Amino acid sequence: MARLHDIVFDCARPAATARFWAAVLDDHAVAPYDEAELARLRSLGIDSAEDDPTVLVEPAGGGPRLWFQLVPEGKRVKNRVHLDLRAADLGAEIERLSGLGAAVRARHAGHVVLTDPEGNEFCLARAE
Repeated sequence: MARLHDIVFDCARPAATARFWAAVLDDHAVAPYDEAELARLRSLGIDSAEDDPTVLVEPAGGGPRLWFQLVPEGKRVKNRVHLDLRAADLGAEIERLSGLGAAVRARHAGHVVLTDPEGNEFCLARAE
């Protein structure tokens, strides 16, 4: 059987989008850059991790990782797949996510549709 390993986001700014999602998710962080990775980037002509075309966000306790990769084209239509998040205090979490750069797109009975700074939709509902 196949196992879920990564959830991949195509984006214009991988480093910034990865930082957004690492801040959104409680137990996730951008994978650290060691000297070997920085040397690999320099060998590709990339002098700053901010310009890394592929950035990994890892969960602390295992599980699927989030992978952000640079693509040339912009987002044009609604996501075919999106993440569903839960929070104990929906209002406070919407405020926190908005402060990170999310935008509220729609409010429905039981959940809110938001977008990340790249325009990727995700849903937020109250934790039960």
